[in-house]
Amino acid sequence: MDFKALIKDVPDFPKPGIIFRDIMPLLAHTEGLAKIVTQLASGFKDIDYVVGMESRGFIIGAPLALHLGCGFVPVRKPNKLPGRLLSITYSLEYGTDRLEMQADILPGDARVLIIDDVIATGGTAQATSRLVEEAGAKIAGYGFVVELDFLEGRTKLNPDVPILSLVHY
Repeated sequence: MDFKALIKDVPDFPKPGIIFRDIMPLLAHTEGLAKIVTQLASGFKDIDYVVGMESRGFIIGAPLALHLGCGFVPVRKPNKLPGRLLSITYSLEYGTDRLEMQADILPGDARVLIIDDVIATGGTAQATSRLVEEAGAKIAGYGFVVELDFLEGRTKLNPDVPILSLVHY
């Protein structure tokens, strides 16, 4: 399947000079969504939890967790989760943001697959990695629908951990 044919380029979003790769048409395509899940799942084994970042990481991560037969854990923006939280502030390609995860949601021996729609500068994936590691779990892999290679985001991630991106720009 040609994923790129279903990804829409949106110029000057969210800021002038940025080309946003909109995967929503791909997610709305029944076969496209199914292929995303099966192709990401084929790259990883022995996963205990899929961790997805708000918000498109939820859309991909939850069905992927079902496909892999494991749990799903959301990493959210501030003030969305109850209880004791782990929290981190990080840099984006166009600003800063903050993520939170429930502190007691992952067992210390869990093997975690981190999922998001796009890896650009790698800040969100790196921040999520830190939350997972702070919880005591082990990162078993990263999966992305789109990788913006020219931003070299994967260089911020552990080079010993498998990274699977389905589409490269």
